[in-house]
Amino acid sequence: VNACVDVVLSGVKLLEALGLEPGEGKNHAVLNSGQDLREAFAHFMERGAAAERFFSDAEAFRAIARAASEHPAAQLYVGGNAALIGQKLAANPDLKILLCGPVGPKLHELLDDNVVVPPESMQERDEFHLILEYQAGEEWGRVRAPSANRFIFSHDLSNGALSMLEVFVSSLDEFQPDLVVLSGLHMMEGQSKEMRQRRLMEAVASISDIPTDIPIHLELASMTDQDFMSNIMHQQVFPLVNSIGLNEQELLFLTQSASGPHASLASWGAVPDVGVVSDILFWILKEHGKAAHRASDLTRIHFHTLAYHILATVDGHWGNQAAAVAAGARAAGTQACATDTIDTSKVFLKAPLEFLTSHTEAPAKISLNPDEPVVQWHREGVSFHFTPVLVCKEPVRTVGLGDAISAEGLLYSEVYPQ
Repeated sequence: VNACVDVVLSGVKLLEALGLEPGEGKNHAVLNSGQDLREAFAHFMERGAAAERFFSDAEAFRAIARAASEHPAAQLYVGGNAALIGQKLAANPDLKILLCGPVGPKLHELLDDNVVVPPESMQERDEFHLILEYQAGEEWGRVRAPSANRFIFSHDLSNGALSMLEVFVSSLDEFQPDLVVLSGLHMMEGQSKEMRQRRLMEAVASISDIPTDIPIHLELASMTDQDFMSNIMHQQVFPLVNSIGLNEQELLFLTQSASGPHASLASWGAVPDVGVVSDILFWILKEHGKAAHRASDLTRIHFHTLAYHILATVDGHWGNQAAAVAAGARAAGTQACATDTIDTSKVFLKAPLEFLTSHTEAPAKISLNPDEPVVQWHREGVSFHFTPVLVCKEPVRTVGLGDAISAEGLLYSEVYPQ
């Protein structure tokens, strides 16, 4: 239920246009000024890490958004995880997609014809999200980016309040979907704690109204409030969904929020350790997934990081995992390079060629075989499917990559009726 217009441009170019000088980086949970923006951008650029923040000052944000959207180098795209997943799925001519994010005139014009927007979702003004990209090796003052990534910020109240969720759920009766994809919970971080808690309870009530025979996938995104993440996981949202999509930042934040395995790890190395990742995925499904003694429907996690993807599933609920994880990896390589098929001259392999499958129990050691790139292993009723990614050398566009990966993986996944 989150949709917006993404304004994509070079972070360094925008900050220069705004007259902001390079300086020391500093993390801010919420941006209150241009100064905060400058410090947070430098902080994440220096780490080559993706991040998303709320900009609290409406007037200041509008001025920055205007400067960004009118910048000659800016590109305007469909944005918001829900709209991006919808747009990716709509590229399949046999699918009809219902999208209930707040849709303004510019966004409506950008959406695929296969995307249906109910009249209640239309609004007069677009929500803009600013996406500041940087390339590997790019420099700004003393900061040098170790890898290409982006810093996202917005002043987005409509998505932040999940204002279209009830419209979405009430539209499902008529639409009769085969799959529901939810995203946008991370947008609520800009709300006060009380408002967020109330809205989360209302969201849970709404999601509970979705018929149980329709599988639900939840796409996570960058968050900063551990209590909020813990709420989503423990009491409320995780037990209601069948599937989750996330990246390495979100996975680490999740285990830190709930004191899971490897929670003391402060940050990842250049390529997240496969054994550590699979330990955390296993713990999520074992502690919060479907089990005889627990009221939870969660049986699938699609993990994606730049170098590789892992699809972890509880046995007996999903099929076609090897094709699903491979399709996600292919989508990553083609979309980042903006090519229709993988162009081998434009990609390289960053995945480990050998790895351990765990650090908390007796692991298997796996060596990759290029002829069979999808590797599989099992652990106590959970299956893992791993594939390396052919990483784009000079990415044209990194935004929405996780959404494209999750959408493509879902398209190839087979869910068994329970």
